[in-house]
Amino acid sequence: MCGRFSLNVDAAELQKMIPDLMVDEEVVERFNIAPTQQIATVLNTPERKLTFTHWGLIPSWAKDTTMSSRMINARGETVHEKPSFRAPFRNKRCLILADGFYEWQTIPGQKTKIPMYFRMKSGLPFAFAGLWDCWRSPEDETIESSTIITIHPNELVAPIHNRMPVILPKERIDLWLSDAKQSVEDLRKCLVPYPAGEMEAFRVSTNVNSVRNDDSSLLMPLFGG
Repeated sequence: MCGRFSLNVDAAELQKMIPDLMVDEEVVERFNIAPTQQIATVLNTPERKLTFTHWGLIPSWAKDTTMSSRMINARGETVHEKPSFRAPFRNKRCLILADGFYEWQTIPGQKTKIPMYFRMKSGLPFAFAGLWDCWRSPEDETIESSTIITIHPNELVAPIHNRMPVILPKERIDLWLSDAKQSVEDLRKCLVPYPAGEMEAFRVSTNVNSVRNDDSSLLMPLFGG
């Protein structure tokens, strides 16, 4: 599961990662992004434009928005088969922009889980593989929403959690963002754990447990205790 992440970079850094990215909206620093909030996204539309989507997929056929909170993640192993994700996997893929994410480690005999923060050793931003959809309410309100695809963990994440978000290397971004028809087989090749050797992790404060906390102190490494 991926349930919290951060994006603490400026537009110029995002444009280095995606050279043709159009950024018309302000990118606000976020250190504790949570489900149902608005997240920075690039849809697979002809224009690669930074937009913001609701985190928690609302399928176009849904009667209401209640299922959104249960759709923050999609399992990479079955995403091409599940009714809620099958069509978006083929036609509505997206990047969800981040520079780190959190997972919680369960310690035998302890009630409190230990929050860990994962990021690139380079400190650069990266892109989760995501899916998006557009839902229209009976009152003609339109909501664009998204979900993060997860997969089995790499060697760095595995001791902490049994899932990790799919992070796309730069060479896979064009395929994932293509608005042309792609084979399921080629798309599924994107859904693999990111190389552990390019990442690092450290323990952080349990202050991250509360969505009300959203400042840079959450990213300070915590040792011992």
